Amino acid sequence: MSLIEVKGLRKSFGRLEVLKGVDLTVEQGERIAIIGGSGCGKSVFLRSLCLLEKPDAGQVFIDGKEITAAKGGQVDEIRRSMGMVFQKFHLFSEMDVMDNLCLAPTRILKMSRDAAEQKAMELLAQVGLASRAHAWPTVLSGGQQQRIAICRCLMMEPKVMLFDEPTSALDPTMVGEVLAVIRMLAKRDLSMLIVTHEMNFAREVASRVLFFADGGIYEQGTPAEIFDAPKREKTISFINKIKYFTYEITRRDFDLMQMQGGIQNFGEKYGLDQKHTYRLQICCEELIYELLGRCYPNRDDVDLKLTVTHAEADGTTKIALSCGGAAFNPFEQEEEVLGVTILKSMAKELDYRHTNDRNLISIAL
Repeated sequence: MSLIEVKGLRKSFGRLEVLKGVDLTVEQGERIAIIGGSGCGKSVFLRSLCLLEKPDAGQVFIDGKEITAAKGGQVDEIRRSMGMVFQKFHLFSEMDVMDNLCLAPTRILKMSRDAAEQKAMELLAQVGLASRAHAWPTVLSGGQQQRIAICRCLMMEPKVMLFDEPTSALDPTMVGEVLAVIRMLAKRDLSMLIVTHEMNFAREVASRVLFFADGGIYEQGTPAEIFDAPKREKTISFINKIKYFTYEITRRDFDLMQMQGGIQNFGEKYGLDQKHTYRLQICCEELIYELLGRCYPNRDDVDLKLTVTHAEADGTTKIALSCGGAAFNPFEQEEEVLGVTILKSMAKELDYRHTNDRNLISIAL
């Protein structure tokens, strides 16, 4: 039996559909990192597992029990098997650290105060905070408060831990101490789902990585598969931090200056030097006019799309062109024109394909 099973999970906020039928199975001992752009539904998905966000449709089973069908106290009972660590720490400011840790196990699990304090001290020692057992949360750093929040969850002996961007509210100097605690838990084979923007951490700790986009799990795999060899376009873009400029041409007499101005702004925005930007402009202009002349020789209405991408990870810039009309490979002509000669002298890679009645051209600079 799987530890967590999610079937067809949907959630909307007004007209905005955030989760569009998400399916997921989590096995005991799995460490799953959930990554993706802001607003893609990562946190909503995590909160929906324990009904902090109520799904509009779908089912969630925790250790064989359907929390989405539970009523009243049944929900709280199922929730006890999950520990949730939030972006903000949510410690009780009117209680010291020890009282924060002992409150839930003594009231809910009926643990004796002595047993709870003993367990609390063991956990505090493990996260390096035994000396702060009777400190007030207000005098602790953000990193210390988050470590206490993790200990508070562990006091309830959960079967799975849910981390919702646990370092996003921390000063960069404090991030490492919280990640170190999560690494420690990972080594103990504690099941966990972690929404995170820390890519290196996700690569190191996770046994599986989920990339969220388009309202659900867009791509998933091992850390090596997602970070080193992503297969789908949006995953590749996210991993490589690719920036885009697109321009669509529907008329032969398109506004060349507008397109070139867009490329200039793109280059300035993402730190390309002027020489590199100028090369982009020349390549795009020469290739577009070649395609217009060969693919649409007697038409004023055209269908051509230009995409320029720049990957921050390795500095690679690419030009992609897609157009209909007659099939035409500009790189294999008996009489090579000046524009193609210029392109070949500038480009590191050239590729042409004709698929589904479309000319597809890719150039790496």
